[in-house]
Amino acid sequence: MQFEPRLRQGLRDGSITVAFRRWRRVQVVAGHRYRTGAGLVAAESVATISPADITPALARAAGFADVEEAVADLRGDPTLPLYCIRFRPVGGPDPRDQLASNADLSDEDVRAISKRLARMDAASKRGPWTTAVLEQIAGQPAVSSALLAPQLDWDRPDYKLHVRRLKALGLTISLDVGYRISPRGAAYLARRSARL
Repeated sequence: MQFEPRLRQGLRDGSITVAFRRWRRVQVVAGHRYRTGAGLVAAESVATISPADITPALARAAGFADVEEAVADLRGDPTLPLYCIRFRPVGGPDPRDQLASNADLSDEDVRAISKRLARMDAASKRGPWTTAVLEQIAGQPAVSSALLAPQLDWDRPDYKLHVRRLKALGLTISLDVGYRISPRGAAYLARRSARL
């Protein structure tokens, strides 16, 4: 879950513990951990609400001065369900950040990554996609998924879901806008190119 920069200090210090999101389908599971751009949070609950359910206390917990400000900030299609996510900050480094920053790949690391990507390609109805997406992100850092997805003839939600799978392997990094290839991802692409 990404948060605008103005909310990140509150995420770090634990004063912001609620987020409102309009999604076609819920994208957060209670008990799971998520990156926010300001560290890790653990989702404690996810509930469907209406804008009328936003109380002054909920608005403040989401980083807003009052209910009116919180409702005015709701983004997305108003016909989509509105979710209220309660979370808490999780201390310590994000293991995916540590993985993504490691560009020192052994031959075994390269084989393991290749094997995982091959399985992802084989399981996809799209056919092989991992290399195309990695190379696209490497060549177009900080470009919105709204622009990247159509280049590969994908819809945006499906594209973002696939990029998350690459991020889980430490190969990409999410930015406020778009993505960039991680040091691990760049090292993998370089080793892969050297073998071709």
